[in-house]
Amino acid sequence: MYDVIIIGAGPAGISAGLYTKRANLKVRIMYKDESALEKTELIENYYGFEKGISGKELYKAGIQQAKKLGIEINKEEVIKVQIGENKEFIVQTENETYKTKTVIFATGNKKNTPKIKGIKNFEGKGVSYCAVCDGFFYRNKEVSVIGNGRYAISEANELMNIAKRITILTDGKEAPEIRADNIKIDTRKIREVKGNQKVEEVEFEDNDKLKTDGIFVALGVAGGTEFSKKLGIITQNDRMIVNENMETNIPGIYACGDCVGGLLQISKAVYEGTKAGLQVIQYIRKT
Repeated sequence: MYDVIIIGAGPAGISAGLYTKRANLKVRIMYKDESALEKTELIENYYGFEKGISGKELYKAGIQQAKKLGIEINKEEVIKVQIGENKEFIVQTENETYKTKTVIFATGNKKNTPKIKGIKNFEGKGVSYCAVCDGFFYRNKEVSVIGNGRYAISEANELMNIAKRITILTDGKEAPEIRADNIKIDTRKIREVKGNQKVEEVEFEDNDKLKTDGIFVALGVAGGTEFSKKLGIITQNDRMIVNENMETNIPGIYACGDCVGGLLQISKAVYEGTKAGLQVIQYIRKT
C-alpha cells in the first residue's frame, strides 16, 4: 500500500513527489507519455538559470532528483484508476496493480482528439471518450475504438461484454496485440466520420466504409480528463476542477499543473505540485 501514487513526471508531479517523500511517505511516480516540457527548446524565464536551460534538460534533471531522493519512479503506462472497497485507490498498469491511499494527477494537458474529418461534429452524438461512462448505451450494437495502444485495448475490453462487435481502428498505425472473438482490428487510414443526427459510418482512404453505431476515442495514453470521467471527478473544458488546496471533489484525489488549466507555466506547475504534496501529507496524517 502506497501513501501516494503520482501520475506524471513533469514539474508538478516531481515537486509533489519531493515534498511527500521528504515527509517520509511511501511514494511512487509513474509516467509514460512525453512531457510538453521536453519539446521546449530554451527556457529563459524560469528562476535560477542565468543562461537558460532546455526543456529536455530540466525534465531529465527533475526525474534524476526524484530518484536520488529514493522515490520509486517508473516509466509505465497507467490504464485504469479505480476506487477500492475500503476507499483506497487501485492503480492499474499494463503489467501490475498497485494500491494507494491517495492519488495526485499531474498528467499535463493532452489533446487526444484525432484529426479526422467530421469527428468533432459527432461528439455526444455517437463519439465518446469514455467506455465506462457510455458503453451501456451500446448494448448489442456495433462500435469502434480509435487507437492502437494499451489504452485502446483497455477501452475495448470494457466494451467486450456489452457490444455485439468491436472494431479497433488504428488509423494507419501499427496494430496492437489482442485476441478476442468479438474484437477485430482495421489498420486502414480513416478519411471521415459520417452520419446524419448521429454517427453512422467510418469512411476509409480506400473509399470503403464501415457501419458503426458509436466510436470511442482512445488515442495515446489516458490523461487527467479521461481518468476523471471514469472516477466521477468534475471537469470543465478539458481540465480537472480543483479547490485552492488542489483537491478534486473526490477525497484523496488531487490534481496539479497543466491538467487543471490556468497559466501553463513551469512556475505555476511547481507551486501547485508543492501545494498538492503538502495537502497529501496532511490528509495521510489525519487518516
